[in-house]
Amino acid sequence: MTDAAELRERTRSLLAAHPPAGTDRLDFLRAQFDAGLAWVHYPEGLGGLGASRSLQPIVDAELQGAGAPDNDPRRNGIGLGMAAPTILRYGTEGQQRRYLRPLWTGEEVWCQLFSEPGAGSDLAALGTRAVRDESGDWIVNGQKVWTSGAHLARWAILIARTDPDLPKHQGITYFICDMTAPGVEVRPLRQITGEAEFNEVFLTDVRIPDARRLGEIGDGWRVAQTTLMNERVSIGGMRIPREGGMINPVVRTWRERPELRTPDLHQRLLTLWVEAEVVRLTGERLRQQLAVGQPGPEGSGMKLAFARLNQEISGLEVELRGEEGLFYDDWTLRRPELVDFTGRDAGYRYLRAKGNSIEGGTNEVLLNIVAERVLGLPAEPRTDKDVAWKDLSR
Repeated sequence: MTDAAELRERTRSLLAAHPPAGTDRLDFLRAQFDAGLAWVHYPEGLGGLGASRSLQPIVDAELQGAGAPDNDPRRNGIGLGMAAPTILRYGTEGQQRRYLRPLWTGEEVWCQLFSEPGAGSDLAALGTRAVRDESGDWIVNGQKVWTSGAHLARWAILIARTDPDLPKHQGITYFICDMTAPGVEVRPLRQITGEAEFNEVFLTDVRIPDARRLGEIGDGWRVAQTTLMNERVSIGGMRIPREGGMINPVVRTWRERPELRTPDLHQRLLTLWVEAEVVRLTGERLRQQLAVGQPGPEGSGMKLAFARLNQEISGLEVELRGEEGLFYDDWTLRRPELVDFTGRDAGYRYLRAKGNSIEGGTNEVLLNIVAERVLGLPAEPRTDKDVAWKDLSR
């Protein structure tokens, strides 16, 4: 069993063999992965050592203190937070060895082809079809939407319908899609911020080898649940310091600009500060639970809290700044590589936070998940649960 002392020694050995100041960034990250110090809870040979997830901060602190490069996690959040744990759980040994290393180092960015124009909140109603031909490959046709980072991605995690004669949750299969394959078209979706970090993706006779299928045929919904639960944890359970995240610029403005203060704003800021701290500590508890098992429905509650808090904090910041809060830096259509909440102005934070209650599962869907799976309340009536997908009204 790997312990903290051994991890420190391994990390220091890595730093001695590959001094960050004199080592190419990508070479260092590859060496870190090969040393099992990428994500220590993963198996040996796949970037880990089979250690407890709770020991990763020990490695991270040693590396940060030595000035080692990171793998730019915000740029490849879907790969790191969603694709990787799904590949680890359901991928073959060959798939794990092919995809996990370049995913972790950031050499290959990933996106998520789940939501569709007619299947957003009701994801299981998706209509993108995958039909197997005589060669054994799958031919995929359909449209996906709200695809973050598709314009940057090398690979995508994709769910498609492979049997329309089964109820909607059953005839779905999970694939890895090559975003450079013929028939994949990415179009920008301009958002309220003026940017286009989201995309719509059109799939026209896209050929996917069966070797890029994750899990069994028709078991895609179960595989997708691993992705979705990890998505909500990665969105709502990020590790941030005290007074970090969205509350930080508001508190900083409050301290630096006393002329903006009012008793009402003071009371509201105190309330949101306390709520931000509660969410931060709850996220820490969730990460401790993850150290001993897979993510559960509790991540949905964290994501709900994250979305509501971001929207309320950003609204308070705009009000606190008065006329300045109405300014916005740039309406130019851009294709950003990441979402930077704290590095932009108050207007951007206010506008971008509106999407937090949609992305990663709408608030309405997540409230149902919390009610049914966390609180044990009766499930909503679902009249289409046992109806073949092809017979559903659309």
